[in-house]
Formats: sequence, structure tokens, C-alpha cells
Amino acid sequence: MAAADHHHRHRSHRNIPLPFPCSSSPLLLLSLLSLASLILAFSLFKTSTEAPPLSPHHQTNLDMKKASDGLCDYSDGKWIFDPTAGSDWYDQTCKEIFKGWNCIGSNKSNALDIVKWRWKPRHCELPRFDPLRFLQRYRDTNIGFIGDSLNRNMFVSLFCTLKRVSGEVRKWRPSGADRGYTFLQHNLTVAYHRTNLLARYGRWSVSSTGGVLESLGYNVGYRVDVDIPEGTWAEALSFHDVLIFNTGHWWWAPSKFDPVKSPMLFFEKGLPVMPPIPPAVGLDMVLKHMISFVERRMKPTAILFFRTQSPRHFEGGDWNQGGSCQRIYPLSPQEVGKLFSVENNGTNVETRLVNQRLYKALDRSVFNVLDITCMSEFRADAHPSTVGGKKHDDCMHWCLPGVTDTWNDLFVAHLDNIQRRN
Repeated sequence: MAAADHHHRHRSHRNIPLPFPCSSSPLLLLSLLSLASLILAFSLFKTSTEAPPLSPHHQTNLDMKKASDGLCDYSDGKWIFDPTAGSDWYDQTCKEIFKGWNCIGSNKSNALDIVKWRWKPRHCELPRFDPLRFLQRYRDTNIGFIGDSLNRNMFVSLFCTLKRVSGEVRKWRPSGADRGYTFLQHNLTVAYHRTNLLARYGRWSVSSTGGVLESLGYNVGYRVDVDIPEGTWAEALSFHDVLIFNTGHWWWAPSKFDPVKSPMLFFEKGLPVMPPIPPAVGLDMVLKHMISFVERRMKPTAILFFRTQSPRHFEGGDWNQGGSCQRIYPLSPQEVGKLFSVENNGTNVETRLVNQRLYKALDRSVFNVLDITCMSEFRADAHPSTVGGKKHDDCMHWCLPGVTDTWNDLFVAHLDNIQRRN
């Protein structure tokens, strides 16, 4: 990769906290605010006899310096309605957009307004990435998205944005890829490798010879080999220069992995993990093994991202319980807190449960965390909903164009920062 030749493999020893506004429960937040009030009262009393506090002007300057130093937290911000936004984006005619995500083509009532909400970080700006500049800067680069259909959502967003400025495109799939394209003039390839769990899995049933699982009463289920990557992406590490991983949604999918009728059965080194473990613990094991596998097999100059969980916005029940997402405006902070509270154990709680495990597993790894969760939790208005072509509301995937375009703005901003540091 021409632009990343000087990027060396390194381990990050930073702690990666969850963004405060999206991770705190109302009770915890109230406690913290009370504590903060006491500290503030004490500090005001103390500073009255010492040096005066910084003026708002000086504080603003410090915030700007922090942003200019590349330390801005892009995940801390709010959505601002901008009537001029979206006029230069790709549109519904991009053929790679899956029909169920084409909200403009399907006449979703607010489809044209979805792109007019712009994410504004608290202390800096998140620039729209320039597709032509991107193609030029990342010439001779291979970019791979590895994960479930939400990563395909992001892959399509990137492809359609780039195709708007470069029509010389050839379909070409690297080994194991579900789909892929090369922008010929710049020799830049983007590809999507589908994998639901990252690890290899398949149907399992009782054998004639019997075994330890059979002795515990298991007859059918899904075998998940926590230490073996799925074949769709195992070879991708030798090809791609930039990789964006995700997993999460399928780990909390009782319609697929019913804990009684078709449970996940975890294997390590070819043997069942005993005693049997729940999916959450299985996710921990898979993340540990897959991160280790990537670090051993990655190209020395590769840049790795792991995307945090994409939030669902089902209200009134889950997808198979009549749940819907009929909102046409982003949520308020209070509504976000209620809908995603871990303490309430609501329909969409998987978002933060998965993130807790992701952050723990990724700490001290070579991965850069791409935190899209906080900004996305507000956007209950941006799913296909009833126009997704399914028998139920699609409150999980995103309309295109839409929120995943902002994910790619964030991705490119981080990628550019990494290149500047190296």
C-alpha cells in the first residue's frame, strides 16, 4: 500500500473507555452528577483564595488545541439538521445498494431528510471525506470489510461514494469475498467478506458413537470452533492493506441459535468446551482467538479497525414480536438512555453488552477502535422500517444513503490521522 509503507505494526497500550453519554445509566449518571456538584462546590471555594479559574475564552482555546492535536473524541457530539447536506452524495441509482436499504427508491417518507442530519462532535469538526482525494491518496490499496450484513451496509456506502467520482470500476472478488470492486484508474480495491461470528460454525447433531455433549442431553445445535476463523476471510489478511472488522448481532440471535432447540455449542482444539458456556462467554473466546490470529497473519504494514456495535431501534417488542421503528426524527439524549439502558434489559440491550466485551478484548491489541455506536444510537429515524421488503420492520440495517456514510467519514478521518502519525 503506497500510502501506508511507513506504518509499522505496534501494540496500543491505551485504555479505551466507552463514550460517557452512551454508556452511563440514568442512575449512574445522577450519582456522578451529584459527586461532580460536590467537587465543583469545593473547587470554587478553593479557587476563590487561589488563582482565578480560566475564562471561557481560554477554555475554548484549550478545547481547540486539544482538537487540533488529534485528540478530539469524534463519538461525543450531536446531530444537527442541515438543509444543504446530502446534495453532493450518491443517490438511489447506485446499483450496489441492496433493495431493502434503498429508502429513496422505496419512497420512505423521510428518506430525503435522513442525509440532512450532520454529526457535530463537541470539540471539533468531522469532515466529509473527499472521494477523489481518497482514491488518489490510497492508490494501490486493498480495503476489506469483514463481518456481518452491517459491515456490508458500510462497504456499500464506501463503494457508492467512490463510484460517484470514478466510473472505471471492475468487479473483482479477492479469495473468500462475497463481493468486491477495483477502481482501475487508482488500482484501489474494496471488498466485503461475509462472516456472522468471525469463527467457523455449522450444524451439529448427535453422533452414533455418542460423546460428552450427548451425555448432557444435547441432540442438535450449532458447533462453533472458537479458535478457527471462518473460511470467507481467513486468507484476506494476506491481501488487504486496511481491514474493518465487526461482529455482534448474531451472538444475540435466539431466532437462529435457540438456546433450547438449536444452541451454540463451543469447541476449542476440536473438543467441546466443558462445561458448556453461554454465547456471551463464547464471544469472549472467539474475540481472543480471532484477534490473536489476525495479529499473527496480518501484513506488517496493515492498518486494522474494529467497528463497535451498530444499534438496533426496535420499539414495542423485538423484530418477531411486532417491534417497529416509525420515528422520523433522531432521538433525544433522554430517549437514547431509556432505549439502550443495560439496567432495563430492553430489546436493544445487545448494543452495549457487545461493546463491553469488544472493548475488553481489544485493549492492548493492534486494532484501532472505530466507535460508531454513540452517534448511531440517536438515529432511530434512519432504518428502512416497513419499506425494507420484509414481513417485519427492519430496524437494524440502515437506509442508503444515510448513517453509514457518516461511519465512513469517521473511518477516513481516523485512517488519515494514522497516516499522518506514521
